[in-house]
Amino acid sequence: MLTFINVFTVEPANQERLIELLTLATDVSVRFADGFISCSLHRSLDGTKVTMYAQWQSMEHYMAMRDDPKPLPYFQEALTIATFDPGTYEVVKTFESSLE
Repeated sequence: MLTFINVFTVEPANQERLIELLTLATDVSVRFADGFISCSLHRSLDGTKVTMYAQWQSMEHYMAMRDDPKPLPYFQEALTIATFDPGTYEVVKTFESSLE
């Protein structure tokens, strides 16, 4: 399993639109792609960041989704209002609350 953590930097006035675009891309295409596991969007409280945490079964599955033209218009518009710093990770440890 691979984890992608992409941090988008955006002007506060555009944060909500960026979230909309990433949500639309995921709803119309990404979540139906083979190998997709999950995706979470996070917004910074100061309005300048949106972070996407996504998990995929493999790099091959992720790259196949990138070749799909359906989400492309949303991603293209997103990059007109934001820059992003992509990162690919593997989960090495997960901690859960011990409180019951």
